[in-house]
Amino acid sequence: MKLPPTCRRLQVLAAALGVCVTVGFVVQFLVGPFQRRPPTAPAARPPQPCRPRTHLVFLKTHKTGSSSVVNLLHRFGEAHGLRFALPHRYQFGYPSPFQASRVKGYRPGGPPFDILCHHMRFNLPEVQKVMPNDTFYFSIVRDPGTLGESAFAYYRAIAPAFRRAPSLGAFLASPGRFYEPGARGNHYARNLLWFDFGLPSAPGDAGAVAAAVAGVERAFALVLLAEHFDESLVLLRDALCWAEDDVAAFAHNGRRAPATLSAAQAARLRAWNALDWALYAHLNRSFWRRAEAFGAARLRDEVRRLRERRDALARRCLRGGGPVAAGAIADGRLRPFQPPGRAEILGYALRAGLPPAERERCARLATPELQYKDILDRRQFGTGGNGTAPPGA
Repeated sequence: MKLPPTCRRLQVLAAALGVCVTVGFVVQFLVGPFQRRPPTAPAARPPQPCRPRTHLVFLKTHKTGSSSVVNLLHRFGEAHGLRFALPHRYQFGYPSPFQASRVKGYRPGGPPFDILCHHMRFNLPEVQKVMPNDTFYFSIVRDPGTLGESAFAYYRAIAPAFRRAPSLGAFLASPGRFYEPGARGNHYARNLLWFDFGLPSAPGDAGAVAAAVAGVERAFALVLLAEHFDESLVLLRDALCWAEDDVAAFAHNGRRAPATLSAAQAARLRAWNALDWALYAHLNRSFWRRAEAFGAARLRDEVRRLRERRDALARRCLRGGGPVAAGAIADGRLRPFQPPGRAEILGYALRAGLPPAERERCARLATPELQYKDILDRRQFGTGGNGTAPPGA
């Protein structure tokens, strides 16, 4: 059948249009990835509201400033009526790996807890028995070049390797002379971070070390840095969708007059704690990538506000505006535990004349970890203070 002239013209135009569309598609497909003009930015969307996170696991590592983090977790959890996974005494069977059965009130199939934050050797499968699936895992690390000095002072009477050495300098000159692998208490003397994270004591080659470090990064959504504590608290607040006051905390478990190390001593400590150094170096890089994504100017501004708020609280709450020797604290509920040995741990005394409600708030900011754990224990179980403080408190 012969089409009319008008129809034939439409057919030709349709075919031509089809060819043009096809050619245009092919050109865009081939050239598109190489075009230099940036794509049009999508319309900015208003920030989405977030909900404060209340299911938290904090791996409390030793000699990293972790007691200060535990204080803010204690205060937040108590203020919001959250349920803590508490040890029967003050630690979860440390230095043995964590077991769910060591949580007071735990029963298989029972209700999960909200916050787990006391000393343990990390063991993820057992922790998951206790905590909900949406739990936020975080921890804190410290440069072994300074952590090692703090551990030497604090655990001098507990770790045989430290006890046998006449001084830190003598230990660093020949650590193998004093250190016996596997001796009870010697986990404090070498690669303490690695031990607390529950990593294999003899990982083997560099590939095994890298795999272990990668496993930590998969398990923990955020790892704070002790050397940049305030920046860490800002990033933590953002990740948890908490208010700024929620992370305003006093420094706890601080030591009077820590030693100043030479660069050579710090380097020897990093070499002696090579696994800790590998872990710290990797997590340090990850932290600063996160800080960069947060925004440098925004981070500086929030750190400034945090410090101003902490200073204001210290002036309002504390006698003398800062930490004092334990012997100067009349209230035993605020007096920090003193480890055996020569390390003197500072604490806080409250100003006289504070109104009752404000005094209670200030007391919570100043309450040491062990006494606060007893407060939470009494709130949840009607008990508390039923165990002596552990050597690594």
